[in-house]
Amino acid sequence: MTNMTDAPPTLSPPRYGAPITLELAQRVAQAAQCEAQRNRWPMVIAIADSAGHLVLLQRLDQAQLGSIEVARQKAQTAVYFRRPTKRFEDALAQGGLHLRLLGMTNLTPLDGGLPLVVDGEVVGAIGVSGMQSHEDAQVAQAGAAALDSVH
Repeated sequence: MTNMTDAPPTLSPPRYGAPITLELAQRVAQAAQCEAQRNRWPMVIAIADSAGHLVLLQRLDQAQLGSIEVARQKAQTAVYFRRPTKRFEDALAQGGLHLRLLGMTNLTPLDGGLPLVVDGEVVGAIGVSGMQSHEDAQVAQAGAAALDSVH
């Protein structure tokens, strides 16, 4: 797996691959859930396939209801644009011409969405919501790391 958070933003995104399987989606979600529970964070974890369709959604106990849609949107943004949602959050923080991102209706510019990459191809994405964006990203990264052993 390629860690998308370390890749420079100037590189072209990886190609789309076959959709993530339910088994791999469950592995990713389980790793993310463990990280959220270790920190006692009530989170919603969404896994989308390489076409942006929801494969799995988990709402941990006491996760706020509003995070259900946000987690799904973060996963979709990460897969649609084949990059971490943090890139969009950072661009907005710069202001200026980057503010035009706010006009895009298919983009959620909040950290916590990561493409899931296997053998150099995007097979899906994880989106996490429920806490502060950097905490959402920490849980998403834990989930994505579960694919490190997949070839």
